[in-house]
Amino acid sequence: MKSASSLSSAVLFDHQALRDQFPALKQTIGDHPLCYLDTAATSQKPQAVIDAMTEYYQLNNANVHRAAHQLSARATQQYEAVRQQVAEFIHAQRQDEIIFTHGTTESINMVAYGLTSQIKPNDVILIDTAAHHANIVPWQELAKRTGAVIKPIQLTTDAQLDIAAFDQLLMLKPKVVALCHVSNALGTLNPVNELVAKAKAVGALTLVDGAQAIAHLPVDVQQIDCDFYVFSGHKMYGPTGVGILYGRYTELDKLTPMLTGGEMIKTVSFEQTEFGALPNRLEAGTPAIAEVIGLGAAIHFLQQLPREQILAHEQQLLRYLQQQLQQLGAIELYGIANDKHSGDKHCADGQRHNIGAVAFNLQGEHHQDVGILLDQQAVAVRCGHHCAMPLMTSLNLGGCCRASIGIYTNKQDVDQFIHALNAVKELLL
Repeated sequence: MKSASSLSSAVLFDHQALRDQFPALKQTIGDHPLCYLDTAATSQKPQAVIDAMTEYYQLNNANVHRAAHQLSARATQQYEAVRQQVAEFIHAQRQDEIIFTHGTTESINMVAYGLTSQIKPNDVILIDTAAHHANIVPWQELAKRTGAVIKPIQLTTDAQLDIAAFDQLLMLKPKVVALCHVSNALGTLNPVNELVAKAKAVGALTLVDGAQAIAHLPVDVQQIDCDFYVFSGHKMYGPTGVGILYGRYTELDKLTPMLTGGEMIKTVSFEQTEFGALPNRLEAGTPAIAEVIGLGAAIHFLQQLPREQILAHEQQLLRYLQQQLQQLGAIELYGIANDKHSGDKHCADGQRHNIGAVAFNLQGEHHQDVGILLDQQAVAVRCGHHCAMPLMTSLNLGGCCRASIGIYTNKQDVDQFIHALNAVKELLL
């Protein structure tokens, strides 16, 4: 376990200068500096993202595609440049495999709806028990439309995906396997390369929810080899209201469009409509232009940073947070991974670590009470079922608290949180 001194010495970049680029973090609430530990719900935004969106509205505000004037040409160039940015960021093979959506939820809905004609009665859909509701409910709706059968992939007693149980379910020859890369509630990291390879071996289509991974880990969709990978801009220091659906071109091109109308057509008559080619075919209507430009600024911001150093810093900080919670006493932690998993290249010491978040409860106390009392000390954490009610049921919990970190989180944040939580503990216990 890293000590506080080794944690500080491991930061080889100017972390304070990085943190200073996030204006929201400079505020105080009451007599306390803001301690923001809710990044898994939404990240704070660097000034560069705010400036990029402001500049679009001030200087380049126009609709994209087809117009003959200079404002539209500039807006279109910026908008389409982000598509190439995203493709390079996640190592997609081609630019037209990137679809702009309003977020992870819409991305998954687009896939689940788009597969309707390809799913038959009694086809099996496997879903990670730790999945966010956004990666459960759209598949349930698909099953209602088609007569398919949903099968959850069970977890081990320490809340990791049960590989043995997964292997047994694969004997059912599932049509679709829906996984999370990193659990939003627990921060547990799935070995997605291994899971996707096993699913493909039995002919399944694979979708990976990367909403909680994209800001922390390098993502290579060709290496993962999934058919679909989805994420949201607001989890990776970009704006709300924009997300990405990556799809392997051959599978993306088979999806039935969920939305129809302008932008996505080739020809329209009252007799028939011919849809356009990808990516436009899946992007009906006026897009979230400013938000896409903001996402591009967020990706550029991340690409300028020493991401390997930042990942190492985040992992050390998260382990320090876990250690401090354990030492506090009367704290129940969930999904803490200490098992050996040398196949995970992101864990240099051979251990599979949590990514970005720690789930906990104060023994015998309601999570919402703890969250409210922490907020009174300017500590922001998330409390509830975290849009993961099946996971909470599997853990026999009504809910829990979650502290989650980002690239701007520092040791002072953790220490302020622990001090505040200790005060809550002394008040309630």
